[in-house]
Amino acid sequence: MPMPLWWGQINKRVFNPRELKKGDRPVLTHVGRSSRKVYQTPVDAHRVDGGYLFILVYGSKSDWVQNILAAGSATLRINGQETQLTKPRLLNKEEAWTRVDPETKEPPNFLRISEFLQMDEAS
Repeated sequence: MPMPLWWGQINKRVFNPRELKKGDRPVLTHVGRSSRKVYQTPVDAHRVDGGYLFILVYGSKSDWVQNILAAGSATLRINGQETQLTKPRLLNKEEAWTRVDPETKEPPNFLRISEFLQMDEAS
């Protein structure tokens, strides 16, 4: 089981705005499932063949993941460059770790992360 969703709610309201202000982390822009509001979420983005992999610290039930799965797309901004992403899909740890650079550090075991999101670059 990943980090509890209640901690994700605190993170979303307290720490994410600070990270967005700093501007040094990758940011996913996505649309709310029912509100249709545009959201920005700072993330850890790992380059993989044809796209990016995201570590789901709070699991696949977090709002931003559910928004992206529902919409089928998002925009990733890294160092001022924007990339359109499509085809979101959930992966387990074994699948995910075969796709990243071998030098990428795995999340610590105590975080109990078992789900990952992969998206392809739009052509």
